[in-house]
Formats: sequence, structure tokens, C-alpha cells
Amino acid sequence: MTDNNNTTPPTDHTPSAVPPRGTLARWKLIGPGIVVAVTGVGAGDLVATLIAGSRFGYALLWAAVVGCIVKIALAEGSARYHLATGSTMLEGWRSLGIWTYWYFGIYIVIWGFVYGGTAMSATALPLSALFPDLLPFWVWGALSGIAGAVFILLNRYAMFELVMKIFIGIMFVVVVGLAILVVPNVGDALTGLVPTIPEGSAIYTLGLIGGVGGTITMAAYGYWVNAKGWNTPAWMGVMRLDNRVAYIATGIFVISMLVVGAELLYTAQIALSDGDRGLLDLDDVLRDRFGPIVSTIFLIGFAATTFSSILGVWHGVSLLFADFVRQVVGGSKDRSNLETTKAFRFYVLWLTFPPMLLLALGRPFALVVAYGAFGAFFMPFLALTLIWLLNSKRVPAEWRSGWLSNLLLGLAAALFVVLCLSELARFI
Repeated sequence: MTDNNNTTPPTDHTPSAVPPRGTLARWKLIGPGIVVAVTGVGAGDLVATLIAGSRFGYALLWAAVVGCIVKIALAEGSARYHLATGSTMLEGWRSLGIWTYWYFGIYIVIWGFVYGGTAMSATALPLSALFPDLLPFWVWGALSGIAGAVFILLNRYAMFELVMKIFIGIMFVVVVGLAILVVPNVGDALTGLVPTIPEGSAIYTLGLIGGVGGTITMAAYGYWVNAKGWNTPAWMGVMRLDNRVAYIATGIFVISMLVVGAELLYTAQIALSDGDRGLLDLDDVLRDRFGPIVSTIFLIGFAATTFSSILGVWHGVSLLFADFVRQVVGGSKDRSNLETTKAFRFYVLWLTFPPMLLLALGRPFALVVAYGAFGAFFMPFLALTLIWLLNSKRVPAEWRSGWLSNLLLGLAAALFVVLCLSELARFI
């Protein structure tokens, strides 16, 4: 049975029992959404939007905007379940049947192994470019994973959130600065907000909508909201403000990279490599066009993007795993200190050390494809179970999904099912 009462044990980070009334005071509390935005926007997301701009100009700008709206609905649904019920997403899934635990348990273990290698490899790319010949590629990857693990294990949510805010500041300056530097064509950009699907871009358009702004970290958002001290429905308005700010920031990043692709690459018909290495191709273009200073600043932003994703996943997905173990093994009702559990520490180390074996393989193409196919399995699960949970009696009537939430979650579910099938076909 799940603990579906409307109270949650207080956390060390609880600022007060009731949120402040003033607008400025509420804006000062924004944090979990920033964590989601920084974690969700990885190198792969930047490359996807960059390539969209390089291939289709501004034509798919609307798809990037729609993608952010879809992710707002998913993250809001996850956090709303936490605040409205006093339960966690794992408790909600458990109430749907034991099949959800088999699905999630197997998924999170395999996903963590594959993602760990992918994330460390992505972070090694800009570090190797910034400091050529200093250390082997695999050493940079291993050091980035170890640094992330040490930071997460030695700190709690408050310090973690502060550091993630610093990273989003670096990313904002670099990514938005690049978009300004290439001088966007405002007229063409506004035209790109009108939905069109250029020839040969259908699946690519769906991928752009569904792939930007996080996957499994959508489910972690509710845990970060609780870690912030927001534990009751009284915090619903603050959470929604926080979530919207997060995906407005995500939208700014996505649009900025699409502008860079459209202005710097599309007009010159410059092609990029798929995957994270596409950002190294962009670095070469920036070096030729603007010089070594801009190139170095870009690589710093690239490193901030990839390492912040390490920190976010090492913390957020470890919380999910700790809650999973709490219920499967112990059944404890205390979920206020998941960061201190053995399961949390185990999963941080699981993300760090076993995947180092993959670094020795140099992330072959098969690994990249397998990660894409495997990653596609989670989002349909999240979208469909959120629809189920948020329209059930588990949630008080006033906090159940309305027509707009159901519409967006239904759109997300259909989109991710199509993308999942597409990735499976690609893998096979």
C-alpha cells in the first residue's frame, strides 16, 4: 500500500510552512526549475537544435517552442502529484501495480550504466579541446564523473542548487551571446514560429519537440521540489512559477542555438557531425569566423553544459533510485532524507565507476544509437502514468488534471510513443 496522506515529513530546507505572498519574494525562491533546466539541456539537445538550424534555417523554430510547452506539462504534472498527494512519483507508480516497479527498476539500472558513460564522454570532449595533449580523453571523462560524484556525496540540495544556478548563468552568457554575435534575422525567426514541416523533416521535427529539456529528470523534479521544502498544495503556485521559468530558460537556450545554426551554418551550407561531436565542429567554425577567444569561451560553455548535466543526473536520478529502494526493501514512510541513504550513495557510484568501461570503447556509434533507443522508453511511461495518476482518486479533485493538462500530456504521450518506435526501428 502507498502512503497517500496529504502530509510529508518536513525537510531541513523548509523555508516556512506557507509560501510568501509577495511576487518578488516568490521569485527569490525559484530554484528546482533552474536545476531541471540546467540538467535537461545537455550537449545532445544543443546539437539537435543546432543541426535543425543548419539544415532547415528557422523553419523548425515553432517545434522547439512546442517542445518546451510539452515539457512544462510533464514537469508540472510530476511536481503536482508530489504536492497534492504528499506522495512521491515512485509511490504513485507502485499504486498502479507491481509491473511499474519491474519496468522502472530494470530501466533505471541499465539506463544509469549507459548514461554514465555517455555523460562522462560528452564532458571529456570540451575539456580535451581546451587542454589538448594534457590528459588522454578517457581520463578527462573519468575525472569529470568522479568530480561530480564527490560533489554530490559531500553536499546537500541547497549547495547543489546554488552551483546549478552558477552553471545556468555561464550557459546563458555563452549560448545567448553566440546568438547575438551571429546577428539573427528577426523577420525570418518570426516566420519560423508558423508551423511548417519541410520535406524530409517529419521524424526530425518530432525529435526536436520531444528531445529537448530532459527525460528521466522530468520525474526527478517533484523530488527537487520536496528537497526545496515545498511539501503541500500551498506551494502549488510557487512551483508553477518555478517550472515556467525553467522552460522559458530552456526555450531561450534552444532558440539561441537554432539561431546560431540558421545564421552561421545554414547560409554557408556547413554540415555538422551528429552527436556531441557536432559542438566541436561548431567550435572549428567559430574559431575560423571569430577567433580563438570566442572559441575558448564557447568551449567553456560547452563544458558547463555537459558537467551540469552530470551533476543534475547524479543527484536527481539517484533520488529516484533511493526512493525505489526505500519502498522495495524497507517500506519506510520517511522520505525526507533520501540524500543520506545508502541507496542514494550506491547509485551515484553506479553512475560513475562501472560506465568507465564504456569510455575505453570511445563511445562507438552502436552505443550512441543504443542510448537513444533505450532512453526513448521512459518518456511514454512517464506521460501515460501521469495521465492515469492525475485523473484518479489518488489526487484530490481540485488538483486533478483539467482539459489543458490532459491535452498536453496526451500530446506528449502520443509523441513519445512515435519517437520510441522510431528509435527502436533505428536500433534494429
